[in-house]
Amino acid sequence: MKKLFRQFNDLTILVVGDVMLDTYLWGNVDRISPEAPVPVVSVKKKESRLGGAANVVLNVMALGATPLVCTAIGDDTAGDEILDIIRGKQLSDEGIIQVTGRPTTVKTRVIAQGQQIVRIDSETEKQLQEADSRALTNKIIALLDKRRVDAIIFEDYDKGVISPEMIHEIVTLGNQRNIITVVDPKKRNFLDYHNVTLFKPNLKELREGLKMEIVPGDHQQLEAAVTKLQKTLNASLVMVTLSEAGVYMSSKTDKRLLPAHVRDISDVSGAGDTVIATATCCLAAGADEFTAAAIANLAGGLVCEHTGVVPIDKEHLQAEASKILGNH
Repeated sequence: MKKLFRQFNDLTILVVGDVMLDTYLWGNVDRISPEAPVPVVSVKKKESRLGGAANVVLNVMALGATPLVCTAIGDDTAGDEILDIIRGKQLSDEGIIQVTGRPTTVKTRVIAQGQQIVRIDSETEKQLQEADSRALTNKIIALLDKRRVDAIIFEDYDKGVISPEMIHEIVTLGNQRNIITVVDPKKRNFLDYHNVTLFKPNLKELREGLKMEIVPGDHQQLEAAVTKLQKTLNASLVMVTLSEAGVYMSSKTDKRLLPAHVRDISDVSGAGDTVIATATCCLAAGADEFTAAAIANLAGGLVCEHTGVVPIDKEHLQAEASKILGNH
């Protein structure tokens, strides 16, 4: 296990997807507005963090690997803020384009007395213009030419950065160069990810993507859906995250349900990002698919113990993995 975790440090993982800015406003409520029956929040503190696909980047980084982030953001204040944070973390910004007239996705959460009162989303879900999509694809190809990349993660939030054409071009290139390709899908491009190494939907995404009814806990329905998906996409591996029920991993020769490890669940946000980052690092470092699934399953559970979106703690994960899974 130690050797596997040590190998993460030599990996370079390219993450392409919808990067967002998560803004938090903390304050107090001590009166109701005279304008409408709503609380007035007196803001005491403001913080901006990387969100969306960038949370996968932060998890890749926390595991010791080098992430390369590829995305399109707006040529606006929020976009500049994302670039400032990325540069502040000593990460490369050479895979990022800023698009004039396109708003950067910002999710603002207003929190008072420890309670989230409202979330305000400023975003567009429109597909990138063809010229901008081409420019981003060219940046990705240039990075793949310039750097030794071990894996590519598509972190798709349906905000228009990833297109079917981009998927086809980058996956084809990845396969030609023996680079692992991994997908965390959403609805729009769900069935466009052909010939990838690992496809990782959650149960809701699997249901919606295949338009199939899958009752939670119905193993036969789940197996039928995954078999259909694997055949349709020609994916080497499909891993379905089942929240408190664990993960279901299917290769072309074997299938296993790995139960979750019972934990004090504080907050599930960001767990999927941790799972995909961990599974990718494990596969890229040479772990077999079921070891990768088991460690990723464990990682997803560990981050749920914390409130808010937090990257995985590598040392804690290694200690837990050695304890629970043995010292592979």
